[in-house]
Amino acid sequence: MGRGPGHLLERGLVARLWDGGHDVAVDTIEVADAPPAEVRTAFDVNRLLAAAAREATNSGALPLVLAGNCNTAVGTLGGLGRSDVGVVWFDAHGDFNTPETTVTGFLDGMALALVTGRCWRAVAASVPGFEPVSPEHVVLVGARDFDPAERAALESTAVTLVPPDVVHERGTAAALEPHLAALRAGVRRLYLHLDLDVLDPREATANQFTAPDGLTITEVADALRLIARRGPIAAAALTAYDPSHDPDDRALNAAFQLLYVLVEEVGRSQTSP
Repeated sequence: MGRGPGHLLERGLVARLWDGGHDVAVDTIEVADAPPAEVRTAFDVNRLLAAAAREATNSGALPLVLAGNCNTAVGTLGGLGRSDVGVVWFDAHGDFNTPETTVTGFLDGMALALVTGRCWRAVAASVPGFEPVSPEHVVLVGARDFDPAERAALESTAVTLVPPDVVHERGTAAALEPHLAALRAGVRRLYLHLDLDVLDPREATANQFTAPDGLTITEVADALRLIARRGPIAAAALTAYDPSHDPDDRALNAAFQLLYVLVEEVGRSQTSP
């Protein structure tokens, strides 16, 4: 998945956005860490990312993060720098494990738990500007693959879960609109997190962790339009794309389509009266 951001750029993402009339500047965040240590390196990256996201925000640009993993949300939120941000998180997984509940030790399975302050609090506090997001200000969309302890933890919090079957049955607007309205009543800005494995693998396989019965590309695109209208979207990320699991480029093309929709809708919302 760490190869995903570079692959998206090499295959022409910037040119596609430029062709749509959007100004794009690319800032690559890297740390010299050999051999890397998962926890330390992740937070080193997050500290650098917070500075880059803050610079983009201060210049009036949209921080759009392409990342291999989801825990980069900590750095992006740090760059936004205030506690008035709500989160809309698209993912096949809950990302709500902690070191006490995980059965794999996979740090990225703790990303949303990190964002809401359930774990790694001391090292997360070292990311400039980061403040945990209240669970009641998080909407988790499309998740359907949970560890048992992870599901129990989610159900014990105020995180709003909108599973794929609800979106399929009710339609995107009816499934999301009430939750977005409630979210915007409590926050001023939104961080939109799009883990590409939220998609149904029958449409696109983003990585080895993809789970069946996900959202369609059309459903996610419709959701992005709805969220942008509810915005403002202060920052966004696309994560967890592994090109080695995408031999037919379906996930690549889905990423291009969804990122274009996102940037187009954010631009439109910023110019609307």
